[in-house]
Order: sequence, then structure tokens, then C-alpha cells
Amino acid sequence: MDFGFESFDTELSDFKIDLETMEIKKGGKFDRMWEVGFGGSINNSPSIHNGIIYFGAMDHYFYAVNANTGEIVWRFKANKGIEESSPVIYNERVYFGSFDYSLYCLDAKTGEKIWSFKTGGEIDPAPSVSEGIIYFGSRDGCLYAVDVSTGNEVWRFRTGDEICSSPSIEGDNVFVGSFDYNYYCIDKKTGKEIWRFKTGAEIHNDNAFNVYNGVIYITSFDSYIYAINIETGKEIWRFKTGKYGNAGSPVMHNNIIYHGSRDGIFFAISIEGKGIWRFKIDGKETIDQLPVINNEKIYFGAGDCNFYCLNLDGKELWRFKTSGPVFSSPLIFNDTIYFGSWDCHLYAININTGKEIWRFATSTKVQSHLPLHESFRTEIKKEIRIDDEISEDKYKSKNEQSVSLSDYHVTSEYATTSEYKQKSDYDTSFVMFEQVMENIDILEFGNEKFRFQTICQQQV
Repeated sequence: MDFGFESFDTELSDFKIDLETMEIKKGGKFDRMWEVGFGGSINNSPSIHNGIIYFGAMDHYFYAVNANTGEIVWRFKANKGIEESSPVIYNERVYFGSFDYSLYCLDAKTGEKIWSFKTGGEIDPAPSVSEGIIYFGSRDGCLYAVDVSTGNEVWRFRTGDEICSSPSIEGDNVFVGSFDYNYYCIDKKTGKEIWRFKTGAEIHNDNAFNVYNGVIYITSFDSYIYAINIETGKEIWRFKTGKYGNAGSPVMHNNIIYHGSRDGIFFAISIEGKGIWRFKIDGKETIDQLPVINNEKIYFGAGDCNFYCLNLDGKELWRFKTSGPVFSSPLIFNDTIYFGSWDCHLYAININTGKEIWRFATSTKVQSHLPLHESFRTEIKKEIRIDDEISEDKYKSKNEQSVSLSDYHVTSEYATTSEYKQKSDYDTSFVMFEQVMENIDILEFGNEKFRFQTICQQQV
């Protein structure tokens, strides 16, 4: 790895640096979903009705495909891409949101548009329907309640930031998370707030949250899973998953919670909030969608381009490889699993063997642009101790310093009164790549040598 100090000699013997700690910190808002560009990638979860699979893609098209053959039935073109908004089917109509700020209502048989509803921002997560009202959030920060028949607004509820989570409906209330760090309980008839629960970061999810026996289980980009009393909004327990946040929903099965984190770890957690087992996928890729449990087996896709099947003890049974990340939650119907991939295909595979039955290609095989992971940074806290050759009076201080790797950018600073002083007291900037790297360098300034150890960790 080249730091641009070609004129300096490199040795590993002169100085000692102790790296005290290395921390992963939230460096900014998680907003990469809004920056996904045009392409044929599929990032929402398919739905099925009367033998037809429905799903959208970032090529602006919404598709209806025969579940048995993979042949297209019809397609509808929106004005922009359809990212994480999984379709909802209700009374022979199909509903989904688009990045063109609109929620669409189409005839499920023909694909003809019945109505559309315009918001003030992109619509990313899936809507939810209850008693003739469809609920959905928008980047404009509002949760909307709209009449499914007419497309007329019933009410809207404004949060403090963007909404990129699917609403959940339980009893007389609707629940939704916001980028303002809050999870809200709202009266579904009036749109009035009942309670809110504060997490430590954005709440982002494209599937409804899980409710079980009066407890709602939510996740946050603060890297915790929360169990919350659905009546009071009070925390029951929290479980730490990793360092890079959570974007998927947990699933309950036989009093065990199953959840995949953005650190690439799939967890089994007791109903009391204690870890039971964990399964690590390849590399440092993400799991950020809803897993599905069927016939005592767990199914989920991941950012390493694989679709996994595990048993309930966390042992891998099989995996299916695609050519792109799998951020689409699976749909199981009969003995077939359907899911989309970033490689511009919808796949149908056998549930028992993991073998492909068919695949459907979207209108373009050019994958959508996937922005870099920039919401977390690795911060190295260190204390520099000089043991050899250089007198202490040359240095202003040897205080603990922090090296921030935000946006793949390392800033290392060493203050000295040496006559070889450079810009910002040897303020050097190193641009890193998205991979795990470790490097030890000796920087020689005249007769003075400085030993630096730099560690970069992938951001997700």
C-alpha cells in the first residue's frame, strides 16, 4: 500500500506505538438507499397472488411474472426506480411505492393504473394495509394513511426526519420507525401519537416489525435489537448485535428470535434477550432483510451474493450463489423459494435442494449503482511512546490521539518542533480502500524516524 512517502527509508526498529483501542463509530446518516441509481437490480421482496409473482426493480418497472414458468404476464413503468417497496396485494389490487415520490395502485390482473398518490419525497419501504386504509412512509418524514379505493388522504403524521421503515399494524395502532431515532405508536384512526421510543440511531427497515404476545421487536442503526412493551412503549431488554447497525427485522419462531445483522452475523436469541448461537457468512458483508422460517429451516440472502438455508441449530444445509448481493427477503410458495438479486434477476429455486428452477431477467442486466458504505467510521485511539534516539524536549506533547477513518479517510497528526516541520505539523491524509488493511510504516524526516501503524476496517 503506497502512502506517497517514496523518498523516506522504511525500517521497523526505531519506535514503539501502543494502539490502545479501536472503535467503530457512527459517522453520519445512513442514506445510501436514496442514492441507488438506474439499473435492473431487484431489492424488494416479491409477493404472490393467484399464481402470479409481483415485484419491482430499479429499471423503473413493476413486474407480474408467472410463478410456474417465469414468463412475464405484464409490466408497468413508473417514473423512477422501485427499490425496497415490496408490493402489497389487497382486493385484487397491488400497491407499491417508487422513488418518483408516488404510491401506486394497479389492477393486479392487467397492470393498469387505478390511482397514484404523490408525497414530498421518495418512497422506499413497503406499505401496510388494514381495514381499507393503506399506511406508508416517505422521505419527506410523513407517515400517510390513504383510502385504498380512492387514493384520497385520510391523515398524515409528521416525524422529525425521513421515514424508511414499513409500518406495522396491531390492534387499533400503527407503528413506524423514523430516521429521527424514534419508534412511534400512532392511533390508526386519528393519526395521533400515543407514545414514542428513542433509540440511538436511525431506524430503517423495508419489512414490518415483529409483534408477539404484547411485545414488539425492533432494530436500529445503533446496533441493538429492542424488545418493547406494545402498550406502554417501555423497553424490556436490548441485545447488541455488532458494530455496523441493523436494517432488517427479527423473526420469532418457537420463542426464539432470529435476526441477521449488517456485520454479516445471523443470530438466534432467546425470548429473554440472551444469545443462543450465531452464524457468520463469508467476508464482512451485510444481512439486512427479513429471514423466513419454513418447515424448521431458516432462509435468508446476504450481501456476499449467497442465499442461505440453515437448520434451527445454525448449521448450514445449502447455499445458492448469485452474481450480486441478495437484499430481497424470500417468498416461499409450495416447494419453491422466490427472491430477487442485485444481479438483475428474480430466482425460483427448489426449497429442498437449493437448485435453480428458473430465473427472470429485468429489462436491463446492468446492475444499479450501489453507493459506498460511509455511515460508520473506524476510530483508532492511541498513545505514542518514543523509546529511542529522540529527546523528549523536541515534542510538544504525547497525548492520546484519535485517528478517524471516516469515509475511508485516515488523518494522522503528530506535533513536533523539528526544523523539518511540514503542513499542519506532519498532518498526513491517507485514502483507504474498502477492505481490511494493516500496515506499519517508518517515516524518516532527516535523522528522525517515526513509526506508524494504521489499521483500516471495512465500512458497511
